[in-house]
Amino acid sequence: MIDVNDLRLNPEQFRASQRARRADESLVDAILSADATRRESVTRYETLRAEQNAFGKRVAQAKGEEKQALLAEVKELAASVKAAAATAEEAKAEQEVLLRKLPNLVQEGVPEGGEDDYVVLRKVGTPRDFAADGFEPRDHLEIGELIGAIDMERGAKVSGSRFYFLKGVGARLEIALLQMALDQAIKAGFTPMITPTLVRPETMQGTGFDIAHDAEIYRLEEDNLYLVGTSEVALAGYHSDEIIDLTAGPVRYAGWSSCYRREAGSHGKDTRGIMRVHQFNKVEMFTYTSVEDAAAEHERLLAWEEEMLAKVELPYRVIDTAAGDLGMSAARKFDCEAWVPTQADYRELTSTSNCTTFQARRLNIRERQEGEGQKGTRAVATLNGTLATTRWIVAILEHHQNADGSVTVPVALRPYINGLETLPVL
Repeated sequence: MIDVNDLRLNPEQFRASQRARRADESLVDAILSADATRRESVTRYETLRAEQNAFGKRVAQAKGEEKQALLAEVKELAASVKAAAATAEEAKAEQEVLLRKLPNLVQEGVPEGGEDDYVVLRKVGTPRDFAADGFEPRDHLEIGELIGAIDMERGAKVSGSRFYFLKGVGARLEIALLQMALDQAIKAGFTPMITPTLVRPETMQGTGFDIAHDAEIYRLEEDNLYLVGTSEVALAGYHSDEIIDLTAGPVRYAGWSSCYRREAGSHGKDTRGIMRVHQFNKVEMFTYTSVEDAAAEHERLLAWEEEMLAKVELPYRVIDTAAGDLGMSAARKFDCEAWVPTQADYRELTSTSNCTTFQARRLNIRERQEGEGQKGTRAVATLNGTLATTRWIVAILEHHQNADGSVTVPVALRPYINGLETLPVL
């Protein structure tokens, strides 16, 4: 959540952030009102509590009828103190509820608007000209079936729509891709992690997901646990309620996990193949760093994502995501979208988000302040970014296909797939 002290000092900045997101800016005023009520309640409680302490000393010194009269007043005052404490707690709880509804403050320069209002920062590589190659491209599912890599029919038979089997070279290709991503992350100083895919509600909510209303999340009601849509959730919760040491620089983890999304509201969208599915695998970068270093770390995460895209030899573009499409936790987000030939469009393969101190405040993750005149602890910044995921297979198969339906393996991937240069048609 945001720092209410910052909001109190500069409410217009937060109203502007809400406007940029196309969200309700009156929420800012509701929080300010709740904050004023809370502070008034706390002040009243503290005043009454001081009076109660003073009365206690007078009672101890009094005798006879005076003492009895004071005892009656003390009893009445105690009831007032109890009521004031309850009022203060209620005001605090109300403010907490409102604060948890307010998204992160968007950073300066983020485009305003919704999903379609992104800004293209750059394009890298050139989409393949299949006309020049002399054949019409097949889509990834047709290719996947020709080379024995994807089985959607049996996935649906076993689990329902939007489920699939990766088999043979399909399974090998995904493992190779994720292993290459993990090796790159380790080389960059990330600690590899195999993370839980079921988390407690406080972890899911602390990361910034609305567990009460988010239709994308799978919940195991009997156990009150949630299936994660990204290992970011588990990695964010890893240091909850801790003070971490950042004196040596950012603390970086690379999480390998299966991920689950209900894809609610996506009926009719990407129903063919493995572009939009309920379960997939992913290697996710997650960083804890100082507030001052967060923007630079965000650029580093983006550079690592682009390094992976270069290794699989895909043309792509980088977009600065508009405020209304950032989600609850992100203050800024960059997406890398690869060209998918049969869709004649760029589709998201990776994203990286700077969540500033938003998640850390919710999860109580802090660092000790260093330097002259600095005391105590403060919230850290958290960032995340995708290095590889199942969806990459879509772009790889389509971009690197051959006229006969076989697929040329990108050079950097070959050592991870036993030197195989081509995925042949069966």
